[in-house]
Amino acid sequence: MLNSKKSSNNVSDNSRQSPTVNIISEGTKLKGDLISDSDIRVAGTIEGEANSKGKIIVTGNGKIKGNINSGDADIAGKVDGEVKVSGKLTLRSQAIIDGNIYTKTLIVEEGAQINGSCRMGSDVKSYSSTKETEKTGSSS
Repeated sequence: MLNSKKSSNNVSDNSRQSPTVNIISEGTKLKGDLISDSDIRVAGTIEGEANSKGKIIVTGNGKIKGNINSGDADIAGKVDGEVKVSGKLTLRSQAIIDGNIYTKTLIVEEGAQINGSCRMGSDVKSYSSTKETEKTGSSS
């Protein structure tokens, strides 16, 4: 009896620790903002922002028509918007980014396209906030 209780507790503990991934499958189109604490994998199309505390993966067929904000990102598809990554951003050979990039670490494979500016370093979040304030004309 005691052993069966321990094993059932271990199962529930393991299920809470298992990683979760939100998947937008190929052929799926999402209109609106996607916000998640866990990873997001995009093989379809998102028309809106994609925000994740985890990792955002855009496959070769994936498209995001909006901004990306995430902890890490791995992009092989097309993004039409700003990409803000607090950790590591990997651009695969077939990636196309039409927008500015803000990231701490950047890995770019040969063939990837960046049509915008790139800002790197540990102060990326503060820099992008400062630029947004400058655009709106607010001053401190």
